[in-house]
Amino acid sequence: MSSVVSRIPAASVDIAKAHFAHLLSLETDCWDTHFAISNNRQDFVLLDVRSLVLFKQGHLPNAINLPHKNINSETIQTYPNETLFVVYCAGPHCNGADKAALKLAELGRPVKKLIGGVTGWLDEGFELVTEE
Repeated sequence: MSSVVSRIPAASVDIAKAHFAHLLSLETDCWDTHFAISNNRQDFVLLDVRSLVLFKQGHLPNAINLPHKNINSETIQTYPNETLFVVYCAGPHCNGADKAALKLAELGRPVKKLIGGVTGWLDEGFELVTEE
């Protein structure tokens, strides 16, 4: 008797490889982002796409506040076209990062979403920077 997990067979190895490679091209996680920042290997712009009020209450280190509703060609024009943006919002219950990523992609900019957002960052035991 099969379990609910195995009742539907897993995808072929080729499909799984393509799927997960694609997924990793769109997302990064809190641990990898923290490692890059902590080891002076930050080769991306980290955008907190929440409101300025929430940003000041606590944000990731080295993050720049640019609410998703304000992303446009003018607000990102100072960054070279090849700049990788990593966007985040409150967490898995928030789609602000998705909105920001879509806007950046529509502007022809490389972008990844930080999965977990602030919630994921705190879940990993990392601290926020406050400006209050």
